[in-house]
Amino acid sequence: MSVISPLVSVILPVFNGRPYLHDAIASILTQLHDDFELIVIDDGSTDDSVSILEQLDDPRIRLVRQPNQGLAATLNRGISLARGQYIARQDQDDLSYPERLAKQVAYMDSHPECVLLGTWAQIMEVDRLVERFHRHPVDEAELRYQMLFNNPFVHSSVMLRRTALQQVGGYTTDPDRQPPEDYELWSRLSRAGSIANIGEILQIYREIPGSMSRVGPSPFRRRLIKICAENLAAAAQVSPDDPDVVAIAALTHGEADALPGRPDFTRMQALLLRAIESFASQQQAPSLRQDALSRIEAMQAGWMMRDSAAYGLLQAVGPVRNVAKRIWRLIQRFRSAR
Repeated sequence: MSVISPLVSVILPVFNGRPYLHDAIASILTQLHDDFELIVIDDGSTDDSVSILEQLDDPRIRLVRQPNQGLAATLNRGISLARGQYIARQDQDDLSYPERLAKQVAYMDSHPECVLLGTWAQIMEVDRLVERFHRHPVDEAELRYQMLFNNPFVHSSVMLRRTALQQVGGYTTDPDRQPPEDYELWSRLSRAGSIANIGEILQIYREIPGSMSRVGPSPFRRRLIKICAENLAAAAQVSPDDPDVVAIAALTHGEADALPGRPDFTRMQALLLRAIESFASQQQAPSLRQDALSRIEAMQAGWMMRDSAAYGLLQAVGPVRNVAKRIWRLIQRFRSAR
């Protein structure tokens, strides 16, 4: 590590992370790229996480303890302490492959316009590595298209340019906007520079039952819809309160009941196509336009299903969400099979 300033600052927030903490830290300390500092912030853990951390003897580790402040505030403290040109994330229960930082640094060095860089990840179900993966888009136009609707980055895999983080203001701590603090920040960063994913499995992402992002309680979903609407509005150059923007965002995330009446699917289609034109080249646009048409078709089919007797029967059995997403996937499979 450089004496004065490391090239990379890795931020690892900890809250009751005992089961997997040692392995997560070890996966960073064994990186092939060694010009980094590891900022570990214990956010008021009540288990013995701190005792594990205090046993670590490595000059690259900077250990900070604080009363519990929550993830977003803890990450912002890490950013304020960081000395590196690049800031990398690591979660207490995920694992980074040894070449992760080296490959991300090489990419960021050769792409000075890039402000946000993720990687692909393999999924581990608690302690079992499975044949499931997060393979998010690599092509920037497709990545920006996916950003209109949801988060196409594995949070624990990202590397960020510190100057861009300072420009947009770091993670929001506004309870009306987070969680998802990651999607919210990526959305602002995407308007400040280039974004990318490395199309290689460089991390293991651990799924633990009951995590908020997987269960998706209603307040989380409302915030997700708000950020989705802002991204659509920015790309289409309209207000986030535009009724067509609101309808696309709500139907994308299964909240049809939040809409005051029947959406105008023709206008929604035109708006989504206009959004695509803001970031896609002539070569990239056709496939994205096709997907956009499929999405709106699926939303319209899902809305029509709401008026049917079958929908009422399904609701009697249990909550029906994301009908449009399921129909859209069926349309995609049908078209790819032709």
